[in-house]
Amino acid sequence: MYEPIIDALRRGAAAEALSAAREAVTAQPHDPTSQRLLAAALRLGGDRDGALAAIDHAIGLAPDDANLHLERAGLLLQERQLDDAQAALARSIGLDPNQFPAYIVQGQLALGRGDLDEAERLARTASRIAPEHPQVAALEGTLALRRGDADRALAILSGAAERGGADEPTLRHALGFAYLAKGHFAFAEQAFRGMLEGNPASRPLRALVADIVRRQGRPAEAADELAPLLDEADATPALQRLVGELELEAGRNERALPRLRAAFDAAPHDRRTLMALIEAWQRLGALDEARTTLDATLATHPQSADLWRARLLFEPFAGDEARAVVARWLEAMPDFVPALEAQSTIHDHAGESAQSEAVSARITELQPGHTQAELRLIDALLQREPEAAIARVESLLARAEDDGVKRMLRQLLGRSFDIAGQPDAAAATWAELHAEVVDQRLPLLEATAPRSEWPELAPLPEPAPGVLLLWGAPGSLVERIALTFEAGGGPLRADRFGAQPPQDPLQRYPTPAELASDALDGSFLVNQWRATLPARGIADGNVFDWLLWWDNALLLALRPYLPEAVLMIALRDPRDMLLDWLAYGGPVPLALESPEAGARWMATVLNQIAALHEQDLFPHRLVRLDAIADDPIAIAQALGDALDTRIPALPEGAFGPQRFAPGHWRAFAQPLAAAFALLTPVAQRLGYSEG
Repeated sequence: MYEPIIDALRRGAAAEALSAAREAVTAQPHDPTSQRLLAAALRLGGDRDGALAAIDHAIGLAPDDANLHLERAGLLLQERQLDDAQAALARSIGLDPNQFPAYIVQGQLALGRGDLDEAERLARTASRIAPEHPQVAALEGTLALRRGDADRALAILSGAAERGGADEPTLRHALGFAYLAKGHFAFAEQAFRGMLEGNPASRPLRALVADIVRRQGRPAEAADELAPLLDEADATPALQRLVGELELEAGRNERALPRLRAAFDAAPHDRRTLMALIEAWQRLGALDEARTTLDATLATHPQSADLWRARLLFEPFAGDEARAVVARWLEAMPDFVPALEAQSTIHDHAGESAQSEAVSARITELQPGHTQAELRLIDALLQREPEAAIARVESLLARAEDDGVKRMLRQLLGRSFDIAGQPDAAAATWAELHAEVVDQRLPLLEATAPRSEWPELAPLPEPAPGVLLLWGAPGSLVERIALTFEAGGGPLRADRFGAQPPQDPLQRYPTPAELASDALDGSFLVNQWRATLPARGIADGNVFDWLLWWDNALLLALRPYLPEAVLMIALRDPRDMLLDWLAYGGPVPLALESPEAGARWMATVLNQIAALHEQDLFPHRLVRLDAIADDPIAIAQALGDALDTRIPALPEGAFGPQRFAPGHWRAFAQPLAAAFALLTPVAQRLGYSEG
């Protein structure tokens, strides 16, 4: 829709661009992009006032769009300098290549349509005519901003301002945006407030100042800055929404609601407005108002999926009221997949398996390969016809194109083989999946040699902060302990598994070997660990640190320098842990070259845990999850007992689908015999039976 306008602008065809832009605005009167292009067309034709009106209209439709404010800056060219150029821009360029104002305007137009190379060419030409002119600096500085070089932009613009161009509107605008790009919000606010004082009736300038105030963490002031504009007759729904959002951000929920209601009434299809209004209703507990308003709007807009989803939010999850809303949704939008998904979820929650399966089958007819619907059908088949489930998964695999989807289906195929009583095929499928990605996974940490001499355990400091070190081998389901701690409000830190892990020795693979060889001093390790805590959001030293790995060599540092810590280890039968690792992976993406290689490594690490436990080498708690792994209440109780405190329980089902039952490893005794043989001695050492 925009291409004909942009093409005409690029060719300098003012009349053609203007005609196409007016058609776009007529077709979409509330589209800010159409208004922006209309402004460019009007400017090309020399209608500066019309261009300003159009860009102001665009800003009214999208008052927090910084790019629109930046483009408006390009329109603020002083009439006393550019009268001739604005009257006949194309003619002036054609007849007099030294016409400085025309090059400036053409350069600004090139910026407006995103043609940065052309803008640079025109800026160079204008610079040869009047190198010190502030409008040249404004053009060059804005060009640098568009190319992401805020430092160069600020240098150009501030230099020009110091040379006496501070009163030039385009320069002052560009300088304000350069401050914004550098994050110097206070300077930007000062720059734009100065312009607002000279032109207090400018709604775009006021909206820009309000946005800068908001960015400085003062949403209430920003809302107050914009509030007077709402009393004007032509206040747009977008402006109403923006003020409502600012009021929400400031915690002034009662003031937000009427703003957002007004915006919603004018533009019920605007998703951003709807989301803000939902937030206001929920904060105020205005559930009846929400239901009444949404029902009234759905009566005139029954095909809006966003409105139906919003309506469901104000009924108890999967209850009778929600069932009635979904029935109305399907009546308004028959065979609409999102509505069918909601219906299937309600059936699932009510235990209506047959109905859920029927709805899922309909979804797959309408949208073949729909992930959740296919999984529901496969789960249903696994309960009554595992062989049919295998066939369906293999059929999906044959049609899948995405590599990620194929891997998910192959993992599911292994599970289907397992339920169908084909452990050989299941184990082979899972092992193959792991082997394919060994080079994309973290290597297994090589354990240090066993030792019998340890430094003395230091006495507890007074006062002693609460320090818990959490670890579990792959397949131990240690993540369920972490989730329970986190949901209970404990100071759990799982950032070692994220994109920005702490840079301390407990994150580094070489640390155990360096401690064992005295290349790393234990006090240095603990001091470095403590030094990173504030950056991790820990100010008082109380922390539950979920570790990537464990090696007993860490005791060389912990015993003398961190005696207040307690080590918590998640544990299950090692053979069940290996099977879970094989089938489901783990929170740490460790390389599993083969079941035997994984078993050999796991046996070494767990023998260290057994030694730590047998000799009580450090304050620790073994949390055995074998019988409670799928029971949130039991896990919370076990953790509370271990730490002599109360731990809140997660709701039932919080851990997702049930994994293998305790002892399921025995079903794989044949295909994984060699791997289990490596683990049986340490399993017995930890208190599990031989077979």
